[in-house]
Amino acid sequence: MAADVFCTTTDKSIVDFINDLARSMTLHNFIIHNEEKMEMVRHFGHQGVALAEDFDLHMVQVCSPKKAARSLSENLERAVLLPQFIVVFTQDQKTQVRMLRYGRELVAELVDDADFPEQNAVLCDSLISAINEAL
Repeated sequence: MAADVFCTTTDKSIVDFINDLARSMTLHNFIIHNEEKMEMVRHFGHQGVALAEDFDLHMVQVCSPKKAARSLSENLERAVLLPQFIVVFTQDQKTQVRMLRYGRELVAELVDDADFPEQNAVLCDSLISAINEAL
């Protein structure tokens, strides 16, 4: 797998899902890094870009500060694949959740680091577990 998109849905509202996601992320030693800027209609609005009021895309940036600091201390080239975003929006009256996952082979091609492909896969698995717990 070069890359794929993890896709899931929930009947929870976006607000309820993101609140539950924040709790779940904490249990997995992650934080939501951009709480004040994840609601894209507001973020774009601050830049003078008008969107429909029902434009409800949220781009949730997640990070594990201790793990990220340790990983980046080993190799700054890893930063190109960090941080991770979880995209949340409404479609067909359900909250949609998406996350881009990079395959080990692609990570190995992008970053010259023998340990990083496996570490990145473990990171993605942990994020998906946290997402599933928040559903």
